[in-house]
Amino acid sequence: MTIEGNLVDLERRRIYPVALTIEGERIQGITPLDREVEGYLLPGFVDAHIHIESSMLPPAEFARLAVRHGTVATVSDPHEIANVLGIPGVDFMIESARKVPFHICFGASPCVPATPFETNGATLSPDNIAALLDKAEVGYLSEVMNFPGVIANDPYMLAKIAEAKKRNLPVDGHCPGLRGADLDRYIAAGIQTDHESYEYDEAKEKIEKGMKILIREGSAAKNFDALHPLIAEYPDRLMFCSDDRHPDDLQREHIDAFVRRAVALGYDLYDVLRIACLHPVEHYRLPVGRLRSGDFADFILVEDLESFTVRQTWIKGECVYRDGETLIERQSDPAPNRFAASEKKAEDFHLPHCETMEVIHAIDRQLITKEELAAEADHSDDLLKIAVINRYEERPIRGLAHIRGFGLSEGAIASSVAHDSHNVVVVGRDDESMAQAANLVIRSLGGIAAIGQGRRLHLPLPIAGLMSDRPGDETAESYAALDRFVREELDSPLSAPFMTLSFMALLVIPEIKLSDRGLFDGREFHFISPCRESTDIL
Repeated sequence: MTIEGNLVDLERRRIYPVALTIEGERIQGITPLDREVEGYLLPGFVDAHIHIESSMLPPAEFARLAVRHGTVATVSDPHEIANVLGIPGVDFMIESARKVPFHICFGASPCVPATPFETNGATLSPDNIAALLDKAEVGYLSEVMNFPGVIANDPYMLAKIAEAKKRNLPVDGHCPGLRGADLDRYIAAGIQTDHESYEYDEAKEKIEKGMKILIREGSAAKNFDALHPLIAEYPDRLMFCSDDRHPDDLQREHIDAFVRRAVALGYDLYDVLRIACLHPVEHYRLPVGRLRSGDFADFILVEDLESFTVRQTWIKGECVYRDGETLIERQSDPAPNRFAASEKKAEDFHLPHCETMEVIHAIDRQLITKEELAAEADHSDDLLKIAVINRYEERPIRGLAHIRGFGLSEGAIASSVAHDSHNVVVVGRDDESMAQAANLVIRSLGGIAAIGQGRRLHLPLPIAGLMSDRPGDETAESYAALDRFVREELDSPLSAPFMTLSFMALLVIPEIKLSDRGLFDGREFHFISPCRESTDIL
């Protein structure tokens, strides 16, 4: 089979017309042509760090949406399902991925649980990490989120890093805001990358100390605007990643969006494409073709070098997307799960009164929060209640606090997608609405839900309480309808309210978050009371 197009040669940094000959899974030859041809041939795009579970789709269905955007591979941390189901959850992801022509390099997740201050469904020991790293589909140690443990030379954490070093495998980092001597100690432990930098100077320091920076633009955390100047200064030290991308966003765009934006800003075309296509392949040693003779036939044909509209996506010699149609057949997956919570009543959400309250301030487009204090008499429209319900054991609700930023005019929203332990998280204006929203999720053994305006909207997620068993487009449309309802009918100012909600229980991201065990200070790593004795207001 022969494909013609203008080859964008990222090694020689030139463009010329060619005929690409494919035999089986590989490129047999690349023949220069002496005539004009249409379209541009590029290596496929690679997402250098993503939790596929956050798309609310299993890997086989994720691939069917991703190839529309020219994505041929992902570096995927199965951290979310590992926190729910342990190694059997990782095995589920691997088996789903095997069903489709798409490259997924899975990681072994060292922070399961992420902290000892929350309830999750499984623990991955150093021996478990070793067993995962020995699987052919697992190619690196996933993000080491417990950076305080690394800095303090925690032997349990260092033992997991040692398993990756023993096998000469990459080790991913996760260290938001880490600078100076603490950063030095973290890097010295063997950490090679970071995708959590949200300020230019922070990312620059990490690069200059030897790390590679993944510029992230997900559904909640969006760091491209802050970090894109690095493309001009350190193009060889960068990759692109989405980290967490909800299904409606994946339906609309993926790594192709990074490329469009970067090229439109005037950055060198070849630098941008190397970041998007080659650097992850090189760093993680992915078995992905780089558009050379003898390589796997993994490439894309795009309309032009401005819009990067994908006309064809090829993976291992198979055309998996052509002119608006995904050619990967839909697969069926089982629905493993672990869910033990029972339905709740309004009184379960009662929070004792106090003169001064600790308040989580959620920030749009960021994973970090700010700590605030508020008077009990403050009836601001944006002072709401948040709860985290243990989904693994039947217990009274202990995780209760106040929150700003969601701005709901009425009702409540709830989700069993709550990083990293994936308990049920609920935000609402009143206890009755919170109970109703939580019970929609609990009855279906996982999902997302919204209550308000006399309506109840719900998207079930029967696979581990994280992923849908429905087609990708259907899941994306259901999610988009819920998201739109919360923004337009319940008046939330957040650009992605459910994605932001999912990070309100992520204790390793400062400043304060909430687990099923209580309110937590992510800077000092200890619990704090939702009430303050002092009446001083920040």
